[in-house]
Amino acid sequence: MLIAFSVAPSGTGNADGSVHDAVAAAVAVVRASGLPHRTTSMFTEVEGEWDEVFAVVKAATDAVMPYGSRVSLVLKADIRPGYTGEIDGKIERLEQAIEDAANPDLR
Repeated sequence: MLIAFSVAPSGTGNADGSVHDAVAAAVAVVRASGLPHRTTSMFTEVEGEWDEVFAVVKAATDAVMPYGSRVSLVLKADIRPGYTGEIDGKIERLEQAIEDAANPDLR
């Protein structure tokens, strides 16, 4: 399964609203998990089995808790039994489709 999640504190007291220290704590948890992952400007994606992926999300959320008075978690899951390597596979298929669409005469 693939999970895309975003976790951030609120009530941080930071005048500029910055949450980068909290996000860094969450990403450190994801990186330490050893699971395939990717972090972008808005979400972190993690791939693995249900229990291991949700354990990482919980640990990442726990890592953010000390940074504010509450935490917001947004999560999206793609559950497709029997498939692995989809964190890269989906992107590779998308890039191929874009290339094919741009060059219809090469099909």
